[in-house]
Amino acid sequence: MTNNTMTPEQSPLGKAVQYQDHYAPELLFPIPRQQKRDEIGVDGSALPFAGVDLWTGYELSWLNARGKPQVAIATFRIPADTPNLIESKSFKLYLNSYNQTRLDSPEQLQAQLALDLSRAAGGAVTVSLLSPQDFAREQVRELAGEYIDDLDIEVSDYHPDPARLTADPAEVVSETLCSNLLKSNCLVTGQPDWGSVQIRYTGPKIERESLLRYLIGFRQHNEFHEQCVERIFVDVLRACKPTALTVYARYTRRGGLDINPFRSNSGEPAPENVRTARQ
Repeated sequence: MTNNTMTPEQSPLGKAVQYQDHYAPELLFPIPRQQKRDEIGVDGSALPFAGVDLWTGYELSWLNARGKPQVAIATFRIPADTPNLIESKSFKLYLNSYNQTRLDSPEQLQAQLALDLSRAAGGAVTVSLLSPQDFAREQVRELAGEYIDDLDIEVSDYHPDPARLTADPAEVVSETLCSNLLKSNCLVTGQPDWGSVQIRYTGPKIERESLLRYLIGFRQHNEFHEQCVERIFVDVLRACKPTALTVYARYTRRGGLDINPFRSNSGEPAPENVRTARQ
């Protein structure tokens, strides 16, 4: 059984812990998504987006039935409509609890991971494993789109303000804009989280300087990755009124995990889990 959902401050974040190296699903720490969605005026029963949180686990190891260590890279897909997100340090501690755990096969591990994570998230989580024989297939690819980071702007405030966002209703476009300048901070510890973001939309043309100032405004903002992406989505949707919108961010890894939230109202499928150079 996993912990009941509690507040981020009650999580293992920022606290000394003793690592467990035998299977311990109770380490997973769910946090209700609705707590932060209330802040941005999102009704959990009528989400303005669909999406998924793509996690990559690079530090996954266990023992086979004869005690020999095994390794793999794991991809986890947690739907955005699950009631809970999973706090990242607890996720890391949970994965490490397999280090001295004997399993009959990778398939047994995959099934157990999916079961435990689905229970914690409150919905169906998909797990895939990449074996060492397939590591050479791993790709590095930057987010597709037009990067706006070279715009010569002056910035003096580092908190997200949707009032900065402007769009021209007289010019309707379809375009994809990207930035590598996304930085936010952990909600609990204040440690920096570095990321790249892709915004694809159809609608009134977004004034690019205003978008870049808005994105840089997250630099001193404390929120989890998933919450930042949902805030960006809602702010752009309300301020710029696109008819279709997708926001996708890829954050650099911490503790062997990266988190890559994807939110969209355009009906497009979630992307492949392809890392960027910084990941």
